[in-house]
Amino acid sequence: MNTETIRNEYLKFFAERGHEVIKRAPLVLQDDPTTLFTGSGMQPIIPYLLGEPHPAGKRLVDSQTCLRAQDIDDIGDNRHTTFFEMLGNWSMGDYFKQQQIEWMFEFLDTVVGLDMSKLYVTCFIGAPEYGIEKDIEAAAVWKKLFEAKGLSNGEADLGSEADGYKRGIKPGERIFYYDGSKNWWSRNGAPESTPIGDPCGPDSEMFYEFEFVEHNPEFGEFCHPNCDCGRFMEIGNNVFMAYRKVADGKFEKLEHPNIDHGSGLERIAAAKNNDPDVYKISLMWPIIQKLEEISGKKYDSHLESMRVIADHLRAATFLAVDGCVPSNKQQGYVMRRLIRRAMVKAFDLGVEQNFMEQIVPVIADLYHSDFPEVAEKRDEVIAVLIKEEKAFRQTLRKGLKEFEKGTQPFTIGVSTIGGSDTIGGSVPERLTGERIFMLYDTYGFPVELSVEEAFKRNVPVVNTWRAEFDAKMDEQRARSQTAAKGIFKGGLGGQTLQHMKYHTATHLMYAALKKVVGDHVTQHGSNITEERLRFDFNNDTKVTREQLDEVEKLVNEWISWDLPVTFQEYPTSKAFEMGAIGAFGDKYGDTVKVYKMGDEPKRVSFEICGGPHVDHTGQLAEGGKVFKITKEEASSAGIRRVKAVLL
Repeated sequence: MNTETIRNEYLKFFAERGHEVIKRAPLVLQDDPTTLFTGSGMQPIIPYLLGEPHPAGKRLVDSQTCLRAQDIDDIGDNRHTTFFEMLGNWSMGDYFKQQQIEWMFEFLDTVVGLDMSKLYVTCFIGAPEYGIEKDIEAAAVWKKLFEAKGLSNGEADLGSEADGYKRGIKPGERIFYYDGSKNWWSRNGAPESTPIGDPCGPDSEMFYEFEFVEHNPEFGEFCHPNCDCGRFMEIGNNVFMAYRKVADGKFEKLEHPNIDHGSGLERIAAAKNNDPDVYKISLMWPIIQKLEEISGKKYDSHLESMRVIADHLRAATFLAVDGCVPSNKQQGYVMRRLIRRAMVKAFDLGVEQNFMEQIVPVIADLYHSDFPEVAEKRDEVIAVLIKEEKAFRQTLRKGLKEFEKGTQPFTIGVSTIGGSDTIGGSVPERLTGERIFMLYDTYGFPVELSVEEAFKRNVPVVNTWRAEFDAKMDEQRARSQTAAKGIFKGGLGGQTLQHMKYHTATHLMYAALKKVVGDHVTQHGSNITEERLRFDFNNDTKVTREQLDEVEKLVNEWISWDLPVTFQEYPTSKAFEMGAIGAFGDKYGDTVKVYKMGDEPKRVSFEICGGPHVDHTGQLAEGGKVFKITKEEASSAGIRRVKAVLL
C-alpha cells in the first residue's frame, strides 16, 4: 500500500461511513487575512467547528495540502517537511469519542495494515482545578481495542514532557496520560492559556514506535511517546472538542461536542514502511531518485541537500498550482525563498543546468491523478518555476562577482551557476556579517550561500557573523519606518506591522527567559518572519516545558498590561550603566538606541536595539492573538533555539 493508496482509502473509508468528501482548500486562503498559508487540515473548517453549518453536512472528510513556512529551517532531518498532506475527518455535533477511536483503529489496522504492536496512544490527564476530568473514557476505548488484538494495554500517568523523560515507559504500558501542555487542544494550548470564548477539549494522539531507533539521552534520561529523539513518531491526533472557556478558570461543556481528527499522510506512510524517513515514501522517493540520476550522487551521502530540494519544490509546485508566483512580498516571498533555497542545494549536488524542467515534472506526475488541478496547470507551473530559476542564476552571477572582491587575486569558473566563462577576481581576507548582509540586501545573494562559498574558498568567517547580520537587518527595518507619524515616525501596516509585533514579542520573550531560565541567558541570534519569531540563546540544558509555559505566561501577562514602548539614545557606556541589555558588546558605536517596555515599577525590558517596535505591547493581542512558544531545540553546542508565534 503506497502513499497515494493510503490517501484514497482513507477518503473511501469515511465516505462509506456517511462522510462527505470535500475538496482541499488552496494553500493561500482568500478569506483569512490572519495567516499566509493553510497550515492545518482544520484551518478551513474553523467556522463550522465554531457553529456555522457546513453545506455538506455534519460529517466531513478530506486530504488537505498544508504549508508551514515557519518550519523551513528544520528541513533536512528525516521527518520534518514544510509541505504535507493532512488527512482529516470531522463530526459537527454528531458522533464522538468511542466511534472516532474505533474507526481510526480499524483504518490503521485493517486498511493500512500497520503493525499495531508498535502503536502507542496518549490521553488527557485532567485538570481538576478547572473541573475537567481525566479522560478515562477515551483510554477505556483504546484499552478494549488493544486487548481484542492480544496486545498489552497498560496505562500510566506521565504528566508533563519533563516527567516523561524522568520516568519513561514500563513493560506492558501502551496508554499514557499527559497534562494540558501535550493533550489539550485550543488555539493557544493548555487550559489556562485557552482564549475566553473559544471551544477546546482534550485530545488523544497516536504514536508509532520505530523500535530499532536507539533513544538519544541528550533529550532526556528515558524515552516516552512525546520524546523528540525520533524513536516515536506522532502519526495522528483525535481532538474531542467538548468544552468552551467562559471565563478565567471556568469551562462549560458543549451541548453538541465536535470531533476534529488530523493524521499526517506522509507519516502514516512512513509507519507503513517501518522506516522513520518520510523521504522514502512513494510521494517523495521518485524525486530523490531523479536527483540521484541527474547529480550522479547517492541520497545516503547527501541527505540534507536532497531532502531540502524534494520538500521545497513540492511546496513551490503546489503554491504555483494555487496561483502564487515568486515575488518579494508575503506568500510570493516565501515561494521565492523555497525555490532559491532548493537551487542552492542543487548547486551543492553539482546540478547546474535545466534543474526545474527535470524535477518539477516528476513532482507534478506524482499528484496529477488525485488532484486534477495539478494536471490542468502542469505546463504553467513548470514555466513559472523555470522563469524563477533563470532569474536566480543572474542573481548568483552578480553576487559571486561582488563576493570575489577583496585582496587575494585568483581566477575561477562560474559553471556552478550555469555558465562556462571564467571570472577574474579575489576573495576577501575574511567574511563579516556586514558583508554577508550587503550581498544579501544589494544582490539578493543567499546568506547560506555566502557562508558556503567562504568555506569552499578557505575564506575565514568571523564568529559573530550571524549577530552582525541580524543587527544590520534590524537597522534596515528601522530605516524603512519613514514618511509617517508617531514615536517611530511611521504609521505602519501589513507586513511591516507584523514584523514589528514579532520584534516586540522577541524582546518580551528575552526578558522572560532571563527571569525564568536564568540571568545568564544572552542572545545569540534571532530571525523574524511574517509567521513566527526565532531566538537563539546560551543554555547548557534543554529548557523544560514547565519553564516554557512560565515564559509564555509572563509574556502574555506583559502584553495584557498594554505597556508603552519608547526609545531614547544614550552614550553606550551610560546605557550599560543603566542596565541596558546588549547582545553585541563592544561592537557598538559611541551612542546607542535603547528601547524601554513599560515604566517603573512595571518596566520589563530595557534593551539596546535599532528597532522598530509597536507603540504599546497590547497591540500584540489585536485580533485575539496570544503568544505561544511552538518549539525548543538545540541550535549548536550550548545554544538553544526557540520558535514562537502570535495566534
